[in-house]
Amino acid sequence: MHHPRVILNAFLSLTLCCSVTSAADLSDSAVFLQRNCLDCHSGQESAAGLDLAELLKAASLDADFSSWVQIVDRVAAEEMPPADSDQPSDADRTAFVQATSEVLKRHQKLRFETQGRVAGRRLTNLQLERTLQDLLGIDIPLASLMSEEQRTDGFAAVAAGQSMSHFQLAQHLQVVDAALAEAFRRATSASDEWQKEFTASDVARRNPKARCREPEMIGEDAVVWSSRLIFYGRLPVTTATEDGWYRFQLRVSARKPPADRGVWCTVRSGPCVSSAPLLSWVDAFEATSEPRELTFEAWLPKGHMLEIRPGDTTLKMGRFAGGQVGAGEGDPQDVPGINLHSLTMQRIHQGPSNEQIRRLLFGKLPVEVASSQQPSRDLRRAGFQQTPAKLLSEHPEQDLGLLIHDFANRAFRHPVTVDESAVFAELAIAALEDGRPLLDALRTGYRAILCSPRFQYFHETVGPLDHYAVASRLSYFLWNSMPDTQLLQLASEEKLHQPDVLAAQVDRMLTAGRGLQFVQDFSAEWLDLRLIDFTEPDPRLYPTFDVIVQQSMLQETHAFLQHMLDRNSGVTQLIDSDHTFLNSRLARFYDMPRVQGDELQKVSLKPEDHRGGILTQGAILKVTANGTTTSPVIRGVWIGERLLGEHIPPPPQGVPAIEPDIRGATSIRDLLAKHRSNDSCASCHVKIDPPGFALENYDPAGRFRQFYGNSSRGGKGRGIAVDASYVMSDGRPFDNVDQFRELVMANPEKLAHNLAGKLVTISTGARPEFADRDAMETIVQKAADEDYGIRSIIRAVVQSPLFLTR
Repeated sequence: MHHPRVILNAFLSLTLCCSVTSAADLSDSAVFLQRNCLDCHSGQESAAGLDLAELLKAASLDADFSSWVQIVDRVAAEEMPPADSDQPSDADRTAFVQATSEVLKRHQKLRFETQGRVAGRRLTNLQLERTLQDLLGIDIPLASLMSEEQRTDGFAAVAAGQSMSHFQLAQHLQVVDAALAEAFRRATSASDEWQKEFTASDVARRNPKARCREPEMIGEDAVVWSSRLIFYGRLPVTTATEDGWYRFQLRVSARKPPADRGVWCTVRSGPCVSSAPLLSWVDAFEATSEPRELTFEAWLPKGHMLEIRPGDTTLKMGRFAGGQVGAGEGDPQDVPGINLHSLTMQRIHQGPSNEQIRRLLFGKLPVEVASSQQPSRDLRRAGFQQTPAKLLSEHPEQDLGLLIHDFANRAFRHPVTVDESAVFAELAIAALEDGRPLLDALRTGYRAILCSPRFQYFHETVGPLDHYAVASRLSYFLWNSMPDTQLLQLASEEKLHQPDVLAAQVDRMLTAGRGLQFVQDFSAEWLDLRLIDFTEPDPRLYPTFDVIVQQSMLQETHAFLQHMLDRNSGVTQLIDSDHTFLNSRLARFYDMPRVQGDELQKVSLKPEDHRGGILTQGAILKVTANGTTTSPVIRGVWIGERLLGEHIPPPPQGVPAIEPDIRGATSIRDLLAKHRSNDSCASCHVKIDPPGFALENYDPAGRFRQFYGNSSRGGKGRGIAVDASYVMSDGRPFDNVDQFRELVMANPEKLAHNLAGKLVTISTGARPEFADRDAMETIVQKAADEDYGIRSIIRAVVQSPLFLTR
């Protein structure tokens, strides 16, 4: 047993560097630990591996700061000492929590004052792509050229998890070169947009008797039957001759549709050959007996084409001899199909025109634009080359300096002096003096700017942010791109520290066209929706699930969250609501066949639908399952961390994962009961298991079930009955997911606090720390008067010192 005075002296040595105010407060804290904790938490056999005696001897808080936070939190929550131990008085508990919290806050705030609460952070892959697109006026995708990013708490924007290796620098240079090449190509050439018209016979197979994957010509229509043949429905006439964005206008109708619905079809793209089997999602639609005009846009790499086919796995499928489709083979089998009446293909650009890009890059300097017409083959054989474009200037060195200075101002998102931009201008002038053309010299200067840390990293100094830094934080938070003209104007007027101005900009930016991307960007990381393709439900167990259902699930969640944001709905609707957004395919999958049409529509929910809030939406249920089985642990951890704000530490070392039944248990509940017999597991499972079991009525594909077992008959198989009852960590029982949701919604402040924490993390680049708790409480309370509305929470976040200070 350690003497209280020894512990007190150790504790004093620990905290002298933290500018604590009272030795008496520390004395009370040390005595509290001695009386209530050291019996279990000392020595090599200390409970949960926490040796307080060693912890108190540490010379600095830094190494074990998270342990001290956990101690304070568990004592404050009355989780420690354990319920079967002697309990301290409320006064002693409160005194310990307050005194120790003060030490922790002082220590952390001292570090914030010298180092900032956020480390230097760089643009994420998505932010780099959109910044280069906005800066240069281009529309080509760039994120695909970069490797997957490390994520902290699910977010790539967290500075502490970011790195910059030599490999990433080389990758960044590759992306910059690709962006500049496209920008200069378009700025120095005529428009490359065009349009082609195709009749049904144009898109059908050339040899009507041949067995192949293209549509067959029947009468006046090109027909694609319902089938599982790979690449069936490919359209070689849509093969892209160059990488680019293409717009397609399709006239289509259903052929032999089911009596009660149309024929749901997929539109995907790819090389459509066996050596490259992967396809990219473009769109989906429901063909009806009446012809319809459809329009969709897609990015097609060179050599890729469209595949358009019935994609509803609940349709009757044709079985074609030899694995190929022959003329008329769908007719005798009486399977559904689609008629392609006509197709228009346009090469387009999203965003600025070539002339606008020219002005972005070259200002008022005239350009001899290169012809978009390529020389004939005979001329190329004779050595004829297309005349390259030229940038014309009477004072090239002076113009280089002006253009590069203007470009640096925009690229760095912060005013730069002529001296600061001169180093880049000098590189360009040196290239010019070496005999390189003016265009190449200018690109050299632009390239150097885009490889500068001032472009790659946020320009933030420790302490209150200047107005331009606030403009960048705001734009990258809501748009994942550089500030627009209005934000920069407000920054120049030094108005971006005013709460009403910040609130007005939040509303403006979320309402703008690019503001509609906020929900998709945020939910991709917060809710793991970017992982929707990571697993696929076993088609033998869940045959009614298909790619149309999956994409409709994504659209449901996006539309639901956007509706909440537009209406400033309270956070409790994340847990339960009286509506959702469905199309006919997803509604039928959910066993709610009252919805018609392929457009998402707001649908009122009934109790028998077993839906409401994102908690029971298919996209969430799918990303929290493995495609074959469900796990209350996986779903419980996910809900705790993403929605309820519960910190779930990793399992202790040496504790085995839950394996299939080899010990006589008959259900997942029995397996977990044995798993929880380990004392090290029980303290976490009391938080993990309630939400996990509450969702056990939903299978890995997101359908409601009442029994485990064989789902090969569309989810009708019966096995062990699902038991979704459990007890909350505070002892409140529930019988099903509906009762669970009611218990969770009883504390909306907790839900708001969690959402605010996620928003602070992604907007500032650092998760809320212990010293930030008062500021977080202020954010939540600001939104309380508006029922903790999502938009209100966003406004409160950007008005907070956490957002306005590094």
